[in-house]
Amino acid sequence: MIEVRREPAGSPVARALLAAMEAEMLDLYAVPQMPRPASPDDLEPPGGAFVVVWEDGQAVAGGGLKRLEPGVVELKRMYVVPEARSRGHARRLLAGLEDTARELGYARVRLDTGARQPHAQALYESSGYRSIPDYSGNPVAAFWFEKTL
Repeated sequence: MIEVRREPAGSPVARALLAAMEAEMLDLYAVPQMPRPASPDDLEPPGGAFVVVWEDGQAVAGGGLKRLEPGVVELKRMYVVPEARSRGHARRLLAGLEDTARELGYARVRLDTGARQPHAQALYESSGYRSIPDYSGNPVAAFWFEKTL
């Protein structure tokens, strides 16, 4: 059984997913720390949220939303655990994050991703995100996207 639901960003499940994502990105980009961090408070209501995909009772994916400005939210720290990849969880998570953004009253979602994540770039492009100029100043990002909800 697969469920997609909100989880407090400070919960043990969310913290574990965020830590795993950060560790993988630090290794992938060979940087000492993640640029543009998002704190658990950034990923909490009223302006943010954290969404988890559960498969048979196990948390297999998670990601957050962080308010940028009125009407605009940023997708942050989207991650699928390695053993659950290639099963559609990233697409489920993205849809859950977009639904949550709508519920929170946002009209647009922005995100950035790096050159060493071509699968992420392909997911966003195939999900209706369009390329925009650098809005984040993230030094490891190579692509910036936006979608109107």
